[in-house]
Amino acid sequence: MAKSHETTSRKPPGLRLFKGAKALRNYQTLVLVLTFLAYTCFHMTRKITSIVKSELDPQTKVGSAWGRLHTRDSLNIGWSPFNTSDGSTLLGEIDVAFLAVYSLGMFFAGHLGDRMDLRIVLTIGMIGTAIFTALFGAGYWLNIHNFYYFLVFQMIAGLFQSSGWPSVVAVVGNWFGKSKRGLIMGIWNAHTSIGNISGSLLAASLLKFGWGWSFAIPSIIMALAGLVVFFFLPVSPDVMEMDIDDVEVNSDKDTAKEPLLEPGQEVKHKAIGFLEAWRIPGVAPFALCLFFSKLVAYTFLYWLPFYISHTPIGNEYLSDAMAGSLSTVFDVGGVLGGVLAGHISDRLNARAITAASFMYCATPALFLYRTYGSMSMMLNICLMFITGMFVNGPYALITTAVSADLGTHSSWNGNSRALATVTAIIDGTGSVGAAIGPLLTGYISTESWSAVFTMLMAAALLAGLLLTHLVCAELRGKLSSNGSKVVANAQTTCSDQV
Repeated sequence: MAKSHETTSRKPPGLRLFKGAKALRNYQTLVLVLTFLAYTCFHMTRKITSIVKSELDPQTKVGSAWGRLHTRDSLNIGWSPFNTSDGSTLLGEIDVAFLAVYSLGMFFAGHLGDRMDLRIVLTIGMIGTAIFTALFGAGYWLNIHNFYYFLVFQMIAGLFQSSGWPSVVAVVGNWFGKSKRGLIMGIWNAHTSIGNISGSLLAASLLKFGWGWSFAIPSIIMALAGLVVFFFLPVSPDVMEMDIDDVEVNSDKDTAKEPLLEPGQEVKHKAIGFLEAWRIPGVAPFALCLFFSKLVAYTFLYWLPFYISHTPIGNEYLSDAMAGSLSTVFDVGGVLGGVLAGHISDRLNARAITAASFMYCATPALFLYRTYGSMSMMLNICLMFITGMFVNGPYALITTAVSADLGTHSSWNGNSRALATVTAIIDGTGSVGAAIGPLLTGYISTESWSAVFTMLMAAALLAGLLLTHLVCAELRGKLSSNGSKVVANAQTTCSDQV
């Protein structure tokens, strides 16, 4: 029997043990639903600050066109200390502090996740995030105007957030094999965009009651979701006393679900080391690619509503709430991009080629959105959708299917206990870029948004170039495979003629 996790994981108190193919399908569905819910909540709470930015800092001057205060902000004086001339810089520093702690915590969370019960780790992360996100918003009712109050609580929230991604990817990886992993995880990874969309719409709709409510209500939702995860999330088949090697999903054995590990394969319980995980082929280039990919994606995550509200569309400025709602189009495009990237990479069996192609397409998409997005609302929506599709597609692919593939790489004999560590390394490295992008944007945007988009285009291009070696290797493999097929067909034809 191939065990995917140590006995430190326990059966969730809200579940009963069942056997058979139907039980396996039910458990897999439950895992997808609960991990989807969990990470949707993580992104929902992460998105709030980008929506509240313009409420805290309504008078920021952006570029030469912002030498005056527009009428739409005349009734909003903002919130000290963010309503000063360096307000956008302070907000950028809060973003980078959050993401810096998040990226550092990611490495430790992955290491911890391979050694502890993932259900407990994920629950603590969700409830901790809910508490400190709510405390950030409590500054509204407590009338707090100390910058370090907001900075510290946002950093602690980032630490708890770091437990989320390694945990959910490891749990899903424990239950699903490599067959159609790209498509399954591409659809499942829609939680990132759904979380951004729900966070944007919820926070924007609550602004009229006071910006503190935009933090409080999502925090309550996340805490409740954390309790659901604690009571019902099955971490692995082993915890539920199931052997997926022996379960046939369909009556036809050829259609049985491919297990995460090879049949009959024994797994050593020793968890993989941090440096050993870095040496797995493909980890370093994909991690560095994700560095630049998340730099682009998180700049949009934190600054897109602010950019929209401070940029005329069809010669009109949108309200903060309307800008927050419009920004969800980027995430809707991201849902399609994640599904397409996963499906294409499955069909081609080429993760690097797919990811690199999407990043190369993202570069002209960013240029077109900056250049023509302000001409009309319809054009802005179309170009934003396309940009979201190409930016979030490879980001979704690398953080899900690629991480799961590398976490069970053949160099470790399918040891699934490397899943959380490898996921943490890849996404942790990407999160460093996610911290740098919003920070640089906070400084650069005060001079020119065109310079910000130039930075994003350069980052997208570099992300694609970093996969060049892997792309070439995949192309050589496909040419070699096709050549072998041609030779085999020719030999068969000759034999038939003889």
